Amino acid sequence: MKVLMINGSPKPQGNTYVALHEMEKVFAGEGIETEILHIGNRDIRGCISCGQCARNGKCVFDDAVNEAAEKFEACDGLVVGSPVYYASANATLVAFLTRLFYSTPFDKTMKVGAAVAAARRGGLTATYDELNKFFGIAGMPIASGQYWNGIHGAAPGEAMQDLEGLQMMRTLARNMAFLMKGIALGKEKYGVPEREPFARMNFIR
Repeated sequence: MKVLMINGSPKPQGNTYVALHEMEKVFAGEGIETEILHIGNRDIRGCISCGQCARNGKCVFDDAVNEAAEKFEACDGLVVGSPVYYASANATLVAFLTRLFYSTPFDKTMKVGAAVAAARRGGLTATYDELNKFFGIAGMPIASGQYWNGIHGAAPGEAMQDLEGLQMMRTLARNMAFLMKGIALGKEKYGVPEREPFARMNFIR
């Protein structure tokens, strides 16, 4: 099994990385392969709604989004970590996720998603909610831990002192591993849930 982990912080060894690395250690113990992609310092523009991805099967901007698409398709779970900026995720990460989810044509149903936020003080839950919406719209079960998944620290590495936050990350990783393995067994025995044709509507009358 594979978990793709997205580090949305501009700092490669900052507190978001501390959280992801704590999870990574648990996944290794569970026999789950992991890869951390650091995209928080990349030059990633937002979606321009050109519609080219529907024809080409990939985003028209050939950057980290297209690099990550194949890894996303191959993984069983996706962890997205972000620092908190004004009670929101890093804008670079949001641009990345918007284009990654929208431009990739493969079925994401039953891949497990988990969101992690890192902050000095506040804004964790708002960022956590924002990130989870990407999983929900894609039919991805959302892994939870023992609290809303966050860790506290200001200076890079300071989150190592947040013992409760580190415990949250380990609990989240264990729960996510269990959920992925349970879904794999369920697929073997029952297959995947039937999907109806998408009844797309708008609200113009």
